[in-house]
Formats: sequence, structure tokens, C-alpha cells
Amino acid sequence: MDGVAGRVRSFQNAVSRISAAPLLVRAAIFVTVLAGFVLAFPAEVLSGRPILFLTVAALLPAFGPRRVWATFTALVTIGGWLFATDGYGRPVALWRLLALAALLYLAHTLCALAALLPYDAVVDPEMITRWLLRTAAVLLGTAVLGVLLLQAGDTGGEAGYQWVTVLGLLLAVGTAALLGWLLRRR
Repeated sequence: MDGVAGRVRSFQNAVSRISAAPLLVRAAIFVTVLAGFVLAFPAEVLSGRPILFLTVAALLPAFGPRRVWATFTALVTIGGWLFATDGYGRPVALWRLLALAALLYLAHTLCALAALLPYDAVVDPEMITRWLLRTAAVLLGTAVLGVLLLQAGDTGGEAGYQWVTVLGLLLAVGTAALLGWLLRRR
């Protein structure tokens, strides 16, 4: 019985020490992931019980940013987008695709920030502002580059170049393999 009482006291102590900045970062994770779900899934799916499950899923990376939940919610978001485009025939719109990619990256980087911040951390607001400004710069650069590459892809007309797709896939796999090798080398 003393063990349970000790755990309850330590939980109460931890809750009383929570500071505002880590709590706001975790709230931003929840809002970002939920916005990604709403943008990805078709409106017909978001009514009723599925929105409850998606809300619970959006809470998971906010409470456990160091765990697998960020990857899980990213995969659910991508699955929802594929479900909306293939299952419900939603056309692929550039604005939706860019917004969804931005929300996925923002959720990822906020999870990385939350993983570094303990609940009771005292954080200078300038640090979070710089983090978010770097994130905004990456998102802006990616969006501009994506639109330019999309425009460059339209120059070939209807004849696509399958070898370019295969080369891009090989480059992506090679980059992942290189990063994995560098991580194991440490």
C-alpha cells in the first residue's frame, strides 16, 4: 500500500511542476496532428465514431513524443489521404498536398522539440521562436522547390520518363541506406 501511495504522491508532484512552454508544445502537437487528420481524411469519414478515434490518436504523440506515436500518426495521415484520393475519388490538389506535407513536417519537428523538453523545463520563448522560424524556412523552401519541380515535370508533356522515377526511387533508398550506415557507425 505504501508503494501505491508513493507513486500517487510522485505523480501529484510531477503534475504540480509542469511548466507552460512544454505544455504548449505538446498542445501544438495535438492540434497539428488533428489538423492533418482533418485535411487528409474525407469529410464523410470524419463524422461519428472515427473522429473520436482520430482525436485519441492525435493525443498519443503529444503524451509520448519519444515513442512510435509520431510515426504512427504520420502513417495514419498518409493512409487517410490515400483513402480519400483512391477510395472516395478526391482529386489531388496541390494546395492540399502542400498543406498536408507541411502539417506532417510540423508535427514531426514539434515531437522532436517535445522529446527534448522535460515537463518541468523553464524555456526561453526565443528558443521556441527560433525553432519555429527554422521550421517555417524549411517548409517555405520545400514548397517553393516542390512547385518548381512540379512545373518542370510538366515540360515533358504526356510522355513520362519511367527511368527518372526509378532513378529517384534509387536515390531515396540510397540516401536512407547511407543514413542508416552513418547511424550504426557512431
